[in-house]
Amino acid sequence: MTTDPERDLELEPEDESLGSDEGKLRVRELVTQELGEEWAQRFNAVWARLDEWDQRHHISEGLRERKKRLTRQRISDVATAMFVARGYDNVKIAEIAEKVGVSEKTIYNYFPTKESLVYDQTDEQLLRLAAAVRDRPAGSSPTAAFVAVLKVDASHFSAGLGDDALDFLSEFSRMVSETPALRSAWGEHRYRMVEALTAILADEAGVDPRDPEPLSAARALVSLLELSYDSSLRHIGENIGAGALQAAVAADLDRAARLLDTGLWSFHLMVEGRKTKDQLRDAAVAAEQARQQVMTALRDAKAAFRQLRKEAHAARHDQQRAAVRAKHQQAREAARLRGRGRS
Repeated sequence: MTTDPERDLELEPEDESLGSDEGKLRVRELVTQELGEEWAQRFNAVWARLDEWDQRHHISEGLRERKKRLTRQRISDVATAMFVARGYDNVKIAEIAEKVGVSEKTIYNYFPTKESLVYDQTDEQLLRLAAAVRDRPAGSSPTAAFVAVLKVDASHFSAGLGDDALDFLSEFSRMVSETPALRSAWGEHRYRMVEALTAILADEAGVDPRDPEPLSAARALVSLLELSYDSSLRHIGENIGAGALQAAVAADLDRAARLLDTGLWSFHLMVEGRKTKDQLRDAAVAAEQARQQVMTALRDAKAAFRQLRKEAHAARHDQQRAAVRAKHQQAREAARLRGRGRS
């Protein structure tokens, strides 16, 4: 859970320093100290891409707002490097403040909890996803609106990390999975997301938010957010580049979205108020097409999985045969040596 970076914080002298070009250089030195020279070189390329992205997307930003945003981001960067290098539970807020040269008060001004130093984008993400579902065009499904934002986020993520630092996500994920406090904080973010989407969907349908339909639909949508992260980790493990990663995650999201839309069509119809026979027939045709696409994707996935298992079985069989041959060879060699000894 994070604070709004645009809220009216007092800009302390230390904030001025950390948000400046001098602060940028200091932060990069600190990350080098924590993660080593190799990772620092990789992140130099990442920071260069993110600086370029910032220049394109924060054109109207004032100097004060820019320094606050950069101060917040750089505190999070250093804290994340310290967490990954030392272990989350082994780093105190006071150590982070001393490291970056700000007061603990400044840390808490930007980050109300230690966990929010890690999940520094979750509030903004919740607002974007909720707005996409709430403000989607007439006739567009909640799933399509939700997935569109996830694809943009995945694209920005892949483009920002590039090929230089994709495997850092694996280290980051390992840290989260091994830290109960971070797993709990993620669960809280998921709960808040479900709560916000349930309220939006229930309001659209004119039903009680406690009814099973809007609640189930909201939980299904939030599962796509988790799928996006899981898909990124899965494909990074396949050693593919940033461009291929973006395409693979988008394809996984499309597959999951088709599955969800097959089940959510009736809820979507209720929201849209479609009652004519032609509209219902068109919806039924679209649902059947989505079902067929889901079945095709599942058949392809099953075939690919069977092939992987077949190859793995063949590899194990070859290893076992090689081990048996080696054992027999050793036995023959031992027998030959014993024969020589007798003679």
